[in-house]
Amino acid sequence: MGMALKVEKVLADRQRDLSSLSAQDPIVVVLAKGRVEQDARSLLKKAGVDTSQLDNPARKLVFETADNRYRFILVKANDVAKYLDQGIGDVGIVGSDTIAEQEQNHYDVLDLQTGKAEFVLAACEDFEPEKISRLRIATKYPKLASQYFHDQGEDVELIKLEGSVELGPITGLADAIIDITQTGRTLVENHLQIFDRVGPVATHFLVRKGSLLQYQDELTTVIKRLANLVALKEEVKE
Repeated sequence: MGMALKVEKVLADRQRDLSSLSAQDPIVVVLAKGRVEQDARSLLKKAGVDTSQLDNPARKLVFETADNRYRFILVKANDVAKYLDQGIGDVGIVGSDTIAEQEQNHYDVLDLQTGKAEFVLAACEDFEPEKISRLRIATKYPKLASQYFHDQGEDVELIKLEGSVELGPITGLADAIIDITQTGRTLVENHLQIFDRVGPVATHFLVRKGSLLQYQDELTTVIKRLANLVALKEEVKE
């Protein structure tokens, strides 16, 4: 929510000639397919964005609102930022786990507090890191893992896996893993324990820098509404 309240400051810092920009084109929202899109759809609707075209997507990947104010594109999570950085998308909605592994050339405006999970360091029950000279860590998130161990002052060997990282400690490929968990069930089923909590994961609302100027009135309104919805949801939980 704090980031959302800084939108006006970002706009003020980046004021320039807007005569070449047109606000008549639809705002292009790039959504990560699956759970992210499903959760975001509900929030966007409450924030005043017409998402009815997404209710029955079938095999379509591009959707236009009836008033031509918005266009939605459904893509794989890893491709969301690419559409923004290439100037095709204006808004991106994707998990922070994906964001953590990519270069950020856009504004990470708001944590939507959906799709919540966490990064953890997990290993077999007999894991004793102090007895290992150089840990081998299996992960799908080498950039995040590297930063975590750098902050811990540890030099480790990172093994990037594309499949089930839980196999790392079980097979002896790695001493431990850094991965995402929501319920912890998969870890338990594979006889792994959490040894440290690395950080939270949630869905974030990204905006391309130029788009925040081009559509500043519309996007500022939507972002503030979303921030209020997130804050209200957190208050209810408390």
